[in-house]
Amino acid sequence: MKNKNKKLSATALAKTMALSRKELLGKMEGAGWIYRQDDSWQLTEKGKIKGGEYTSHPEYGEYIVWPELIASFDEAKTGTDVNAVRSCRQLGKKVELSGQTMNALFSELGWIKKALKGWNITEQGKTMGGLQKEDYRSGIPYVCWPEQILDNKAFSLSLKEIKGDLSHAIGLSTEKNDEIESFREKFPAKLRTADGHMVKSKAEMLIDNWLYMAEIVHAYERKLPIEEDVYCDFYIPTGKVYIEYWGYENDEKYQKRKEDKLKIYDKYGFSLIQLKDEDVKNLDDVLPRMLLKFGVQTY
Repeated sequence: MKNKNKKLSATALAKTMALSRKELLGKMEGAGWIYRQDDSWQLTEKGKIKGGEYTSHPEYGEYIVWPELIASFDEAKTGTDVNAVRSCRQLGKKVELSGQTMNALFSELGWIKKALKGWNITEQGKTMGGLQKEDYRSGIPYVCWPEQILDNKAFSLSLKEIKGDLSHAIGLSTEKNDEIESFREKFPAKLRTADGHMVKSKAEMLIDNWLYMAEIVHAYERKLPIEEDVYCDFYIPTGKVYIEYWGYENDEKYQKRKEDKLKIYDKYGFSLIQLKDEDVKNLDDVLPRMLLKFGVQTY
């Protein structure tokens, strides 16, 4: 009888299944448990759910281990995800959206990006369990997702926004974060920008107005597409880039919040532009250069 608590390396697990290590890793990748990044294998959220975890060895470095019991899973045997919905069109039927709208939603979340034709998955999308596919007739790339993506918190919030959920719009369906609520009470949004956003400071107003006049689509205080309850200052969907303005340098609680946010951006590998007061005074010189690094062209 297999010990569900015993963890094996991919090499050891492959032997119990009469497979080569390469074959097993290929099946795990096909099932959406792992993905290749540079020269190493990384776990997806689904891989973590299946029991995969990182471990390290003084000689072999960091690698992934799996529950011994996983060898009996159909997904590990076949390399297919028996619970997956293979297209955005099929996923869309479950939430009453078109496949086109589903792709737009995933793109806004930063999980896919537009290709010349079709869609390519991003690194963040891989961690969500997305799988890159290609139409065998046309060669057009597309991405499919495990059905569990419908339960993802960030996806659920975006879905409510797209479908015009009024309870979400007035904050009734959103859990309250005491720290965020306290910060917003201390620094309320009272200034109206040229495009109608209500922001907290003159610096944010200048940044928002600059983006609007440069005809750059942007969101203000958009929630990051992660489980943690974190909001950015600005989000540019075109380049999947976030902008943070760091003011209130003498406020101790604000500095702690800044440090925590930077750790989140680093943890998920999000593209980030950081602005300080001196940058806000020279937005015409600073922002075009910074945005261009992320593929966002201005003027």
